[in-house]
Amino acid sequence: MGRTILPTGKCDHRLLSRLLGRFSAHDERVILGPGIGEDAAAIDTGDSVLVVATDPITFATSEIGYYSVIVNANDVATAGAEPRWYSVVILLPEREGNDELLGKIFEQIQKACEALGVSLIGGHTEITYGLDRPIVIGQMMGVTEKEGLVRTSGARPGDLILLSKGISVEGTSLIAREKREELLSEGFSREVLERAENFLFDPGISIVKEALLAKGTGEVNSMHDITEGGLANGLHEIAIAANVSLELEMNRVPIYPETAELCDFYHLDPLGLIGSGSLIVTAPREVANRILSEGEREHMDFTIIGKVVASGHPSVMMITENGRREAPFFPRDEIVKIL
Repeated sequence: MGRTILPTGKCDHRLLSRLLGRFSAHDERVILGPGIGEDAAAIDTGDSVLVVATDPITFATSEIGYYSVIVNANDVATAGAEPRWYSVVILLPEREGNDELLGKIFEQIQKACEALGVSLIGGHTEITYGLDRPIVIGQMMGVTEKEGLVRTSGARPGDLILLSKGISVEGTSLIAREKREELLSEGFSREVLERAENFLFDPGISIVKEALLAKGTGEVNSMHDITEGGLANGLHEIAIAANVSLELEMNRVPIYPETAELCDFYHLDPLGLIGSGSLIVTAPREVANRILSEGEREHMDFTIIGKVVASGHPSVMMITENGRREAPFFPRDEIVKIL
C-alpha cells in the first residue's frame, strides 16, 4: 500500500473493501459485519440480536451533541432495531475546551436521548491537542429479533425504492447554521434561514420512527439512511451492497425550496449533499404501498422514487426529462466545498 494522501470525507469504497477483506475479525456470533453500505453490525446474543453502530460528527459545530445521538440512532434503526443505549467520546480543542461548551454538548445529548427513549451509558471526554473544532464520536446499541434484522444488502430486483421526507435535510440545516452571517450579508432573509436552521428538528434529521414503521408494515428488503454524499451515494451504496442495478426517477425526488435556494447560491448539487433525515427503503410493491398508506396515517412523508431493476453489476441510473444517464458518485460530500 502506498502513501497516497486521501481526500477529505469518507474513504473510497474500493480501498475500504480491500482493507475489510484483510482485517475483519471472524466470529460466528457476528451475523452482520462490516461492509459497504451497511450502517451497523449485528451480534447474535441467543434470544435476540444486538445491533451496534458508531459515527463521528465532524462537519457540524452547532448542536453537535444532538447530531451525534440522532445519526447513530438512525444507523441502528435502519437495521430494524430500536435504539436503546448510547456511549460517546467528546474531544474538545485546547482553546475552546471550557466547562460551558462541555455542558452545552451534554445538554444536547440529553435532549436527543430523551426524545428517543435512549440511555446514556458511558464514554470519554478530553481536551485534545491539534483540533480546531469539537469532535463527538457516538456509539449506539439496540436490539431486534433475529428475523427482524434488515440489511442494506437485502435489496432485490422488483423492489420499489421509497424515500422518506425530502433530500438534504441535514445539509440544509448545516449550511444555514454554519454560514448564517455570510448569507444574511448576501441578502438572504432571516425567515428563510431560520426555517432552514430548524430543519435539524423539523422535518428533523431522525429517521427512527420512519424505519420502525417501515419494518413493522411488512417484509422490507433493505433500509439505508442518507449521510455523506447525499441521495446519490446512498443509492450507490445500496447497489454495491446488494450487487444490483437501480433506477432513480428524478422528477419524483422531493427537494425543499430552502434546500434548492441554498444549493443554488453555493453551486452545490443537492443529490450529493449530506442528508441525515431521509431514509431509503426497498420493498416489494405490495409492501411499499402499505408503507405509503401507513406513513400517511402517521403523518410521515414517503415517496416512491425508483426501483431495483436487476442483479449483477452495481449501478444507479437516473431517468431525467433529457433521458437516462448514470447517477454521479460524490468522492467528497458537497458540503465540504463551503466548510
